[in-house]
Amino acid sequence: MTINLPPQVERIVQDAVLSGRYHSAEDVLTEAVALWQTQRAGAITAGEQRREAIERLKTFGRRHGLSLGGMTIRELRNEARP
Repeated sequence: MTINLPPQVERIVQDAVLSGRYHSAEDVLTEAVALWQTQRAGAITAGEQRREAIERLKTFGRRHGLSLGGMTIRELRNEARP
């Protein structure tokens, strides 16, 4: 596979190799992709947790006859943000 990097990213990769921390550009990119996968997995988990929490709130509201007065959960969440 051939990858064309923007000049700024290419310089970062070259600097990482020249520093001696990595043996090759492939090592730099392998670590970068591994970190990206870990971050992405965490983001998906956080998103799933948020969706589950919203579903629990909806169930609680229905079970106890609570209403948001016509607001959606998104509107309520946005109103609560500074």
